[in-house]
Amino acid sequence: MGSSPFIIVAIDGGAASGKSSTSRLLAERFNLLHVDTGSFYRHLTSELLQRRVPVSDRAALLGALPALKFSTRLEGRSARLLIGGQPAGDEIRGQQVNENVSHYAAVPEVRAVLLDYQRGQVGVAKQHGFRGLVMEGRDIGSVIFPDADFRFFLHADPAERAKRRAAEGRQDSVAERDRLDSSRKTAPLACPPGAIDIDSTFLTLEQVVDKLAAQIAPKLN
Repeated sequence: MGSSPFIIVAIDGGAASGKSSTSRLLAERFNLLHVDTGSFYRHLTSELLQRRVPVSDRAALLGALPALKFSTRLEGRSARLLIGGQPAGDEIRGQQVNENVSHYAAVPEVRAVLLDYQRGQVGVAKQHGFRGLVMEGRDIGSVIFPDADFRFFLHADPAERAKRRAAEGRQDSVAERDRLDSSRKTAPLACPPGAIDIDSTFLTLEQVVDKLAAQIAPKLN
């Protein structure tokens, strides 16, 4: 009997659509490497803010990007971005990063500097014996892995997503971030053609996970 194939699962969606919780549970169920690309952009945003490189200063921004050194540290089944050997702290979920991350993420050169690193997580997953990877973000199924074995797009009513953020004790203008991410010229937030679109507004987390798992399981059995 041959071994199971290595699979790539792409999960896109707006803020508080359930991407992270769903991805983590799928990683546990199928022994996949979990990759949260939103945290990568948050860490990069925090780093640039700490270096006092405003998104409005294009020359300074383009000068700062090549000096950033990326590496990966595994924490359980999750891949964590290190910049200059350092992980991000709790500040990446704070208000300052929330207010700025979509603006930095809209810069094509910022997205380009992370593209190869994100695709390189396939090698990390294989090196550590995972059966595949599940990567979440806003352009995974459209740009990073358009040929992924499975592509999903999660969405939910904005009021429900705002409620979820509030329940987490976090301040995050989900509607405004979606507007910015959907209207940017480079890799906008959108459901990729051919992806499976799931409305999670009235579904429990377990129901969402089961819907995705039902698609994935046959490939690994």
